[in-house]
Amino acid sequence: MIRINQQVVKPENLSEHIPNSEHKTIVKQMASYHQVYQYYNLQHLNFELSFRSNTMKAAQQLNDSGAKFTTFRYAFPNKAYWNRLSNGGFLLKHDARPSTAILDILKNGKLYAFECSTAIAIVLYIATLYSIGHSRFDDLFTRLYLMDWQFDDDLPIHQKYGDDYLPGDVLHFNNPDFDPKQPHWRAENVVYFGDDKYYGHGVGIRNASTIINFLNKKRKPNPKTSAYLMNMITRPEYSAFL
Repeated sequence: MIRINQQVVKPENLSEHIPNSEHKTIVKQMASYHQVYQYYNLQHLNFELSFRSNTMKAAQQLNDSGAKFTTFRYAFPNKAYWNRLSNGGFLLKHDARPSTAILDILKNGKLYAFECSTAIAIVLYIATLYSIGHSRFDDLFTRLYLMDWQFDDDLPIHQKYGDDYLPGDVLHFNNPDFDPKQPHWRAENVVYFGDDKYYGHGVGIRNASTIINFLNKKRKPNPKTSAYLMNMITRPEYSAFL
């Protein structure tokens, strides 16, 4: 259900205000769920829809960038823009422009390696850049830090339990019987594209069964539980940028 300024709105009543077909698909899915999606005004809704599209765009671009998958121990960035910290995180250099540095990951992906949670952070930062522009991004993220689920306060992220999945959401595959020798495969964080299509760093853009089969091959001997898609959704606080 969609509410704008406390009024329930149907997708057909928004059609002329939302010309983008991808956005119309998302709106139809929102309206089909019992979950209530509340917006201050039409601008608020359109900003979220654009951010979601930009999240999928960034995920596709990161998948195509040539950036490698590795664990925190072996992670590395392009030293022209980032300092690698002892924990495997990447800290923006003082003389580097945040927007240039984050886009360099797409431009020079072969100079980078990181694991899947950092990949999700990179996707969401790039989506933020696409959504708010270079100047504002550079003002907000002067000390950009890429490491696991540690986000800048200016990119608030929240998680909720539910199955009202929407394109542009970050979802999570759990692998409870993971191989202790490969703990990095205890889960796979993904960007959802809709239509059973997910991007996960290290597995690529695949459907759910392919990702589950991949994770099931990374389990301990005599496993009892299959990997599965969790009923948990991670989303940026889109209204923070309005």
